[in-house]
Amino acid sequence: MKKNLLFLLFLFTISVQAQTVTRTQHRSAMTTDVVTTGSITIRKPDYISISTDEDRELLMMDGTQFTITLGGKRHTTDSRTNPQFSTFHEVLLSVIGGKNITESTEVTVTTRKGQRTIVVTPPARKRHQMFSSFTLVIDDNTSALKSLRMNERSGNYIHYDFK
Repeated sequence: MKKNLLFLLFLFTISVQAQTVTRTQHRSAMTTDVVTTGSITIRKPDYISISTDEDRELLMMDGTQFTITLGGKRHTTDSRTNPQFSTFHEVLLSVIGGKNITESTEVTVTTRKGQRTIVVTPPARKRHQMFSSFTLVIDDNTSALKSLRMNERSGNYIHYDFK
């Protein structure tokens, strides 16, 4: 009986959520956006994997390690050493853990019509940073991710819709 309870507790703590995702990549120079589909997997306490276009495009947070594959090129960074991803990492941990998100100079939170919109604007310390801001939309009742938008300085963006 004790082993069964421990096993159930273990399963609960590593709970896995899987959803479908639609990824829209907008490029100002292109007339049409590139739209692909895939899946998102969330595993407590600190793992998110968004895979689209038959696993050719990937956005993954595994602990403090971030991996993004765009156009066949793989980029990795660590939120402990990259200020662009540091606050984003903290916000994602709060979202996964169902905790409140603290506002700061880099984070704004607005609630409207049952949804929380969290905008993370990292400091512009790096000249060649990939993203200028991140916008997360969360269902206020269920704490489920609704969308993620990663904005670039040039007006381009990648937008994920979760279903």
